[in-house]
Amino acid sequence: MSSYPTIPLPNYIEYPVDEMRQRAADFYGDVDRRRTVREFSDRPVPRDIIETALKAANTAPSGANLQPWHFAVVTGAATKKKIRAAAEVEEREFYAHRASAEWLAALEPLGTDANKPFLETAPYLIAVFLQKYAVLGDGRKVKHYYPTESTGLATGILITALHRAGLVCLTHTPSPMKFLNEILGRPKTERPFLLLVTGYPAADAEVPDIHRKSLPEFASFIDD
Repeated sequence: MSSYPTIPLPNYIEYPVDEMRQRAADFYGDVDRRRTVREFSDRPVPRDIIETALKAANTAPSGANLQPWHFAVVTGAATKKKIRAAAEVEEREFYAHRASAEWLAALEPLGTDANKPFLETAPYLIAVFLQKYAVLGDGRKVKHYYPTESTGLATGILITALHRAGLVCLTHTPSPMKFLNEILGRPKTERPFLLLVTGYPAADAEVPDIHRKSLPEFASFIDD
């Protein structure tokens, strides 16, 4: 039994089955257009659009409803320059020493390398932080449950919300990412989860011609 005060399920809408099918198909058709982009325009994006997408992300389910995430939104040129410089240090080390030959071979068709100009070009960098625990005003720690899974869910909703708004994204994960704590002034209780680059695509942006797995390749149904 929940110790929270309970309320009727808010704003639930049950659709006729045919409408359900159409809505599901429409949504799939929309998100199937989503592609990871590495070439961004520097065109400004209204801040309220980003704020609304972040509020959508914050609706994600989380362990014990503790919402163990923080989104640090970067627009300043000086801070973006610092992030790019620090990220490229880690990326050069990755490509030269850390990555296995197998990993580099998997990346080769995508054409990625250690140079990350999009970190300065895109109007928004959203650094996603995972909170393993919270610290109350009296200094007590509150453990967060399933913080990795919860933050991943929130990030997925954020990416989808930005796509629905008409923007493109890149999930950037230099490793390690501790430099983000220092540059963005985030506490040690938070761990960088990923850096989400977002904005409009460059006018001449191109993406690799990749294909997604078919349903039987990634899903199974157990009916007994």
